[in-house]
Amino acid sequence: MKNIKVLGSGCRNCQTTYQLIQDAARARGVEIELEKIEDMAAILGFGVMSTPGVVIDGKVVHAGGVPDRKKVESWL
Repeated sequence: MKNIKVLGSGCRNCQTTYQLIQDAARARGVEIELEKIEDMAAILGFGVMSTPGVVIDGKVVHAGGVPDRKKVESWL
């Protein structure tokens, strides 16, 4: 099971990214552990300067803007 973290302040783009990942995983039948990280110190700890950021199994795979669905599906 993949551990996926969405990093961001809780803005609309962050919420959209979280929902997009959740929907894509559900549609593909992939079990994931999905978390929201809104603490700025934790976000900066990952080296992410623009949100939303996405971290999969400890590795930053995306930062800044909402990823497109094909990109999200490639992570799964």
